[in-house]
Amino acid sequence: MNENPNAPVLRLSGLTKRYDDTLALDAVDLRVDRGEIVVLLGLSGSGKSTLLRHINGLETPSAGSVEVLGESVPQMRGRRLRGLRSRVGFIFQQFELVGPLTVLENVLTGALGALRGPRLGLFSYPRELKHRALTHLDRVGLLDRAYQRADTLSGGQQQRVAIARALMQNPEVLLADEPVASLDPESSAQVMALIREIAAADGLTVVCSLHQVDLAISWADRIVGLRHGSRVLDLPAEGLSRAEVMEIYGRVATSTAELEAVERELSAPGAGGAVSAVEQPELVR
Repeated sequence: MNENPNAPVLRLSGLTKRYDDTLALDAVDLRVDRGEIVVLLGLSGSGKSTLLRHINGLETPSAGSVEVLGESVPQMRGRRLRGLRSRVGFIFQQFELVGPLTVLENVLTGALGALRGPRLGLFSYPRELKHRALTHLDRVGLLDRAYQRADTLSGGQQQRVAIARALMQNPEVLLADEPVASLDPESSAQVMALIREIAAADGLTVVCSLHQVDLAISWADRIVGLRHGSRVLDLPAEGLSRAEVMEIYGRVATSTAELEAVERELSAPGAGGAVSAVEQPELVR
């Protein structure tokens, strides 16, 4: 398939998703170009995860369109959809590793989509794949843990294994759903720096959901804010202040209780500290 190099890697047009009476996404438009690093920023329940699940075909839109790498995702089935997913890596919040397996075996599972039949044990994987898996473990700084059980690693180390597993697909797009929500601030910063470093080296396009404002501003090229399923912010991260982002949250809050929930979540560990007295008036303007 010949792709226009100037075409967006990802284009959402009027993306809407309803679950019975719940509107999870409300006519969201989004364009992401090749090599961009975009953060979806918002509280839990804002639609971030639902949007990501539409990008790799885990959800079907109620209305609107989803195009990824020149393909209309909702129209894809079977082999075509599996082929697209092989080009789109996914990093999950809870790591999704198989604890009793070794680190190396967990990384190798990232290549299962390109193999036929089940695989049981390291011996069942081709030597070339094992070498590639070890190379990715070296990139994430865990080569010395290759034969250690995955469930003996720290949270930050397990997320590094998950990154190496996603890289086994040789993806063009990397999706990450709250990849550091379970980690302490220091580990969070390390993992996010690693993702950005690998994305730059491999020319990956990254779409990552977060709720930590400071981390998003320091890490992303662009920030897209979601609230109640609607896009309420889409700006370059450079020059964007925390107060400006917090103001967006405040403007779309509909009650004092919601505003307090925003403050609590954004000042949680890893979210960059509490809202300052200088910023707080901006929230309720």
